[in-house]
Amino acid sequence: MKKIITTAFIISILIGNTSAQGLKGLMNKVTKKDSTTGKSVLDKISGGSSAGGGLGSGLSNDQIINGLKEALKIGTDSSSVKLSKVNGFFGDAAIKILMPEDAKKVETTLRSLGMGSLVDKTILSLNRAAEDAAGGVGDIFWKSIKQMTVTDGLQILRGGDFAATDYLKKTTTVELTEKFRPIIETSLVKVDATKYWKDMFNTYNKFSPNKINPDLTAYVTEKALSGLFLNIGLQEQKIRKDPAAQVTSVLKSVFGGK
Repeated sequence: MKKIITTAFIISILIGNTSAQGLKGLMNKVTKKDSTTGKSVLDKISGGSSAGGGLGSGLSNDQIINGLKEALKIGTDSSSVKLSKVNGFFGDAAIKILMPEDAKKVETTLRSLGMGSLVDKTILSLNRAAEDAAGGVGDIFWKSIKQMTVTDGLQILRGGDFAATDYLKKTTTVELTEKFRPIIETSLVKVDATKYWKDMFNTYNKFSPNKINPDLTAYVTEKALSGLFLNIGLQEQKIRKDPAAQVTSVLKSVFGGK
């Protein structure tokens, strides 16, 4: 725990000085040898080539960054493929898209009136839309992954099980939401989700003086991205801890010593 805190402190100092010195100045700090120990800051963070088994031990900055990028690429691709299959969302209780909170009353009312089938079809169609859209996010994720810097890599290298996923979430959520929304919108129409949604709320509004019709596209977009990031995080954790998931030599080099 002490080592992790020390590492985080060192990184925070480096990041704080980056804007003033530029990347060259950062790398000079990272690679400069300590006169008393003969080790660079990067050696201390990654365990050094003589550590024998430290995470990223004995690797260059480029190798470490490439390994992290590869882990994220595999995680995003695997998640996209998994969730884009039939029941990728609908069959997974952890990410299955249910009715939004402000529509729970609608669901309860319609079920009590014997219209549960309409509600069930609506919920199924929301999940089918998310599954349909999940296959089209690879390029959006990859753009962010390619922009990973040395500073990002140093932070991720010794971070927790989901450090890379958290980085991806931080750097892509705004753009991903913007670009994913029209994909979801198209998918909702494609699987008749908009029709079921409209039918459900039109039926409810006939019985209720308080009209309601939540933003369907925004809701499904948010839920679909949440499910994607959850699965990417699980893939990252697997790559960090399970040798069988380290399917390339680069991943073995970066994560194999942990």
